[in-house]
Amino acid sequence: MAAGEPGAVEDGDRKGGLRAALGGLTTRGRSFLAAGLAAAVCAYVLGQGDLLRVGLLLAVLPLVCVTVLYRTRYRVTGTRRLSPSRVPAGAEARVHLRMENVSRLPTGLLMLQDRVPYVLGPRPRFVLDRVEAGGRREVSYRVRSDLRGRYPLGPLQLRLSDPFGMCELSRSFSAYDTLVVVPRTVPLPVLRLAGEASGYGDGRQRSLALAGEDDIIPRGYRHGDDLRRVHWRSTARHGELMVRREEQPQRARCTVLLDTRDIGYQGAGPDSAFEWAVSGAASALVHMLERGFAVRLLTDDGNAVPGEGSGGFAGSTQESADSAGLMLDTLAVVGHSDGGGLSRAHDVLRGGNDGLLIAFFGDLDEEQAAVAARMRQRAGAGVAFVLDSAAWAGDEDEAGRAEERLRRLRESGWIAVPVEPGAELPALWQLAGGMRTDSPSAPSGGATGFTGGWS
Repeated sequence: MAAGEPGAVEDGDRKGGLRAALGGLTTRGRSFLAAGLAAAVCAYVLGQGDLLRVGLLLAVLPLVCVTVLYRTRYRVTGTRRLSPSRVPAGAEARVHLRMENVSRLPTGLLMLQDRVPYVLGPRPRFVLDRVEAGGRREVSYRVRSDLRGRYPLGPLQLRLSDPFGMCELSRSFSAYDTLVVVPRTVPLPVLRLAGEASGYGDGRQRSLALAGEDDIIPRGYRHGDDLRRVHWRSTARHGELMVRREEQPQRARCTVLLDTRDIGYQGAGPDSAFEWAVSGAASALVHMLERGFAVRLLTDDGNAVPGEGSGGFAGSTQESADSAGLMLDTLAVVGHSDGGGLSRAHDVLRGGNDGLLIAFFGDLDEEQAAVAARMRQRAGAGVAFVLDSAAWAGDEDEAGRAEERLRRLRESGWIAVPVEPGAELPALWQLAGGMRTDSPSAPSGGATGFTGGWS
């Protein structure tokens, strides 16, 4: 059942036939039926009429209960509501169920069971003694997961029972809900780039040049546009009504790159290096969206979260909350890539200077470190968080090999920060603000470095 969407179960539905109803006999019902048949056989062999009547009573009672329960007709509707429907890993969500008897007959004993993945906890069960005609009952339960992902809730199962407990019939609602468990995010210090301000402020570039009439970029007329903005020269050229596009400030851009290569990480679970990288990417993109940046989420396989902004950047034409929700939903289900390397992400960044580049890398061999170094040339500023997954996995023999890769990234202009096991991203973010790039390609105080640290 979708939240707020009613679903109905009609008892007396003949799907499966009477044979399915007989299959709903409980242990008590089967025991009564077996005892009755045994008593009837003994009565026939011994010639005891009283024993035969007792046997018939024992055998007929569960059959009568099956027939009455099978032929009883009433309708039960239900709704499910998630509060909230998107939660960070480790947080709880509450599921509210409401059952309503919309028939003219009161129900018997009802047992509700909602299908829930085991990672969210045990399956909730509720017993409703009796629901009068037109009555309703509301119950709720909590779910929690330390693992991000999309988890289906439902369909809700309704089990009907007779007053004697001889028979139980199960019916299921058809609809279900989805709980989205997104990565944990943490608040980060504010990043200040040299030569440009964040969001819409002083020093921002404009999206349109204003040098003259030829620089105007017209667009098609839309209902509600001011007729004073009609550009007659373009209208004559295109054969349709064209208007001058309003001057719009261009937001600062930021690309958050997440390395998902399977070979780049060791270990699994909520405390693994890969999960730290996913959580770090989520924290970075939420932080930059809150600062007014147009943000693009990019993975090593070249896939970017679709956005309405130009170049795939979200946040310039969407509300920041919607953009963040879309990207967090993507990170909720992101997994390891096929290990094709970082070249496809480099191809996406090849188009030109796309502003700030924040990368979360796993283990880098010599070839991938060279590709990462070339990525820096396509960004206005680059911050790389490099995880030594061997150290995270406790492999002391393989740990410590990231220093050479860090040195190479720094020489290419990256502000490269090593990530030790259990490190906190806000502290590393603060550390990156105090670092400078010393390579000729990134002079101190230049447009590719940081000035003023973090504020």
